[in-house]
Amino acid sequence: MQPVKFSRGHRQPDSGGTGIEADFFSNALSGDVMLFGLSYFTVFHVFISLLAIGSGLIAASAYTNGRLPKFTTAFFLLMTLATNLTGFLFPFKGVTPAFTLGIISSVVFAISVLALYAFRLSGLWRAIYAVGALILLYLNVFVLVVQSFLKIPPLHALAPNGNEPVFFITQGVVFMLFLIGGYRAVRRFHPA
Repeated sequence: MQPVKFSRGHRQPDSGGTGIEADFFSNALSGDVMLFGLSYFTVFHVFISLLAIGSGLIAASAYTNGRLPKFTTAFFLLMTLATNLTGFLFPFKGVTPAFTLGIISSVVFAISVLALYAFRLSGLWRAIYAVGALILLYLNVFVLVVQSFLKIPPLHALAPNGNEPVFFITQGVVFMLFLIGGYRAVRRFHPA
């Protein structure tokens, strides 16, 4: 475990503040403030990602049973948006798979929000929302599986390069579960 590093700011004469807050957040974004070997910003990003996944699983279960839980759906969308936005705040190192997934997720998010709130799930927008919400959830779970194989030692030992059969089988099972859930959601999602 690496120690927490704090940088003391210097008070600016006209700022009215201590400067500590600005330095803390600047250092947190740059990765200088650590918790369990991860920057506080990374821990925050992971936390909201897990909230998005948890609320998304609850919402998706309701969708496949024809219901639209308003609070859970709004929370899922808010946490997904926060996950996307915080993902773009990591240092840019060119177009990476993570950056590409963030762009795809942002586009699907915009379409899903339009389907739900602007078009009120009327006609084809009902299916568009159901598929979009499940795609958003799938992308978060996809990244969770990738990061689990990268960061959790027993899983990393099974697939140290990320191209071993166990990794592809896991991602394949997750994908199939989402295909089945997506099919059920489109067929059964008719909220009142």
